[in-house]
Amino acid sequence: MQTEIALTDNELNTRETVNRAVALLRGGDVVALPTETVYGLAADALNPTAVAKIFEAKERPHFDPLIVHLPNKTMLRDVAEVPAEIAKTVIQLVETFWPGPLTLLLPKKPVIPDLVTAGLPTVAVRQCEHPIFHRILKHFGGPVAAPSANRFGALSPTSAALVFDQLDGRIPLIVDGGACARGLESTIVRILPGTPKPIIEVLRPGPITEDDLKKFGKVVFVKRNEAVESAAPEAPGMLAKHYAPRTPLRLLESPRDFSPDPGKRYALLSYRGEEKDGFLDLHDWAEVAVMSPGSGRVAEAGIRLFHLIGQLDKGGFDEIIAEPVPDRGVGKAILDKLRKASV
Repeated sequence: MQTEIALTDNELNTRETVNRAVALLRGGDVVALPTETVYGLAADALNPTAVAKIFEAKERPHFDPLIVHLPNKTMLRDVAEVPAEIAKTVIQLVETFWPGPLTLLLPKKPVIPDLVTAGLPTVAVRQCEHPIFHRILKHFGGPVAAPSANRFGALSPTSAALVFDQLDGRIPLIVDGGACARGLESTIVRILPGTPKPIIEVLRPGPITEDDLKKFGKVVFVKRNEAVESAAPEAPGMLAKHYAPRTPLRLLESPRDFSPDPGKRYALLSYRGEEKDGFLDLHDWAEVAVMSPGSGRVAEAGIRLFHLIGQLDKGGFDEIIAEPVPDRGVGKAILDKLRKASV
């Protein structure tokens, strides 16, 4: 199969690309699409044969569920049940954060194939805010399943070129919508009844942070029990090992944890490139990549994270050493990715 990258750099190219993407989706094929988080590999969510092509292209195990993307908010009740006891909170979250990088885990309706949800009774749903993705879904007219457009367990792509690096020859079309604005996968939450406030369980941290969510309920972060790693995860992105480059990556909690092996070439993934953090002068690094130069803003670090890891992965180093970032806001999502990418 020949993989083509289609441009959206002007209106004529955009119209042609949208029409091609929609035709492929309606024909039961897969298309890589830009979102505000990372590039996604999309297929008709209501067509099990089409969805199976996602798993095949990614080499993704069937026990790992997919996110369903909706063309509009009103379609939520077509694909998911909204229990009365949490309906108010669901509506508040949808009205506040959709379109945007917030995914809700809700009981699924029979219209969603079991393949999409890995046989689970719940479905993960969101509405994407990327204009090209939104335009394609509007013309397609239905929901699409769209996990990240990468090989299973590998780095999530934030550009069309990075999708091509991983899926060339496996899919027919990549829609180039530019670099992703957020750079991190969506926040996934589950809402439970609670007194006096509902409970918002964060199953996967992402761009929508605890501070964003806490006005709507009590926020609790859920960690998967690695002792039952062989069991199916409750939601996408909950596997203990994920987002890994080909080069071994190790997250250090402290500079004292680094003891280099003689003869090895090490690269440093630095948070802000400051000597006072204790990592920059720790070793004669073969290369240093800085997530948020000087300023130390976790939001900027999140946008650059996968891009910089991808660059270092091509450098031929023996190991990538990652500095920690503050465990707050988007920093929680960055740490989640780094821990899952670590050896």
